[in-house]
Amino acid sequence: MAVLTPARKVVVLGSTGSIGVSTLDLFEQSGVAVEILALTAGRNVEKLAEQALRWRPKVAVIDDESRLDELRQRLAGSGVQAAAGAAAVVEAATMGADWVMSAIVGAAGLAPTLAAARTGAVIALANKESLVCAGPALLRTARASGGKVIPVDSEHSAIFQVLQDDCLEQVSRLILTASGGPFRTWDKTAMAQATPEQAVAHPNWSMGAKISVDSATMMNKGLEMIEASYLFDTPQERIDVVIHPQSVIHSLVEYADGSTLAQLGPPDMRSPISCAFSWPQRLSWPAKRLDLAAYGQLTFEAPDHDRFPTIEIAREALRLGGGAPAAMNAANEVAVAAFLDRRIGFLDIARAVTGTLERMNGLGNLAENDGDALESAMMTDASARRIAAEVVGHKRYSH
Repeated sequence: MAVLTPARKVVVLGSTGSIGVSTLDLFEQSGVAVEILALTAGRNVEKLAEQALRWRPKVAVIDDESRLDELRQRLAGSGVQAAAGAAAVVEAATMGADWVMSAIVGAAGLAPTLAAARTGAVIALANKESLVCAGPALLRTARASGGKVIPVDSEHSAIFQVLQDDCLEQVSRLILTASGGPFRTWDKTAMAQATPEQAVAHPNWSMGAKISVDSATMMNKGLEMIEASYLFDTPQERIDVVIHPQSVIHSLVEYADGSTLAQLGPPDMRSPISCAFSWPQRLSWPAKRLDLAAYGQLTFEAPDHDRFPTIEIAREALRLGGGAPAAMNAANEVAVAAFLDRRIGFLDIARAVTGTLERMNGLGNLAENDGDALESAMMTDASARRIAAEVVGHKRYSH
């Protein structure tokens, strides 16, 4: 049965993506009491309208303003207000929710997530770019407002669940697990010919195209390393990655006495969403139970940095600090989009990111800008996207 509490006021940013859909499905299956204040989406009007008619939020927001009329038509007579545009998404994030799911993909999620953090809400953070681009500022903002950031990425949720507050000074290492993606056993010759369809065919998780490509390049693990460093105040040299193809152990925390604690579970994003929603309680819902005997064995291997250089690219961006993580993220988004459009090859993604960072460093554009965190991150993001587009267009990669 569900945890019996008064109805929580909820906003779901990015409700039509895989995390947003899983969030609403969790609410449905658990029967938990929620009042949905707002649902937002990027372009998927049909799915957003379907969700809005089911959950009856006060407002449904489509980021693509050209689709507002269609949204209004689909919601006519429902009592649900339709709105559009980036400003409307930010406004939805500040409607006074107790709990905000931040699941917009990419740097577009930064502004609404920061806005939600200023309200004192609990932020269930699935938008990793918010932390990568402005992690320290986001966490400071949430603390100052009396709110909290609870990670939803399965790896960070795992660490969050097993990190013992009274033993923080005794932590020697955080270990992020990675499935290895669809190209874990491929050689570089085969990877160079990989298609977008092959890259998004993740062996364990059901995710959107961009996140799936990040998993295939292992950039997702690089981004998660930066997230973990900010979330858990841990330097990058004490964060490691291990390949774990079964995706049963979601991450581990190693303590000074040699003890290592791990969080395990089937690969289902509704579990970390449930944790973020009910913490420190546990929400009862019909989750699939872990059957270790059925798996038979769990295996591990070290990442191959020659075939998957993105982890070390991210480590270097974290070492550089300032705007480097935001620039890396922006360049990666541009490169992944180019790959999905078949304008560059799979291995070119990492090369384009490296080429962009090298050019920006030479131009002195990696230092943090003056001003507030959002302005600083957006300025760096815009510069990196412009340079990455040039790099991709001219194939001026660093080898």
